[in-house]
Amino acid sequence: MDTSLICPRFESAISILSQRWTGLIIYQLLSGPQRFSQLTEAIGISGRLLSERLKNLEASGLVTRTVYPETPVRIEYCLTEKGIALKPVMDEIQSWSQTWVEPIETK
Repeated sequence: MDTSLICPRFESAISILSQRWTGLIIYQLLSGPQRFSQLTEAIGISGRLLSERLKNLEASGLVTRTVYPETPVRIEYCLTEKGIALKPVMDEIQSWSQTWVEPIETK
């Protein structure tokens, strides 16, 4: 394929979404704000990698981090308007995967 025909915005979007675990993080946050430990447990990702991905998503404007001045400090992550706009895309990927992707067998 002639790469000059690929839209730079499309390429940037795919670059963001194609990072490992990013799609699962976004999908998980579609259900609402969550704490770091909730995300770690739900996705099964290491804390170090989750922290890195969340920072990337914050920098991309898809996720916001809210610190609540409580004792102990409570931090929640949620999707921004830009992140929530991915819901139809994530729903379509979910639908497509149900039709076309075989489940991975775990041993």
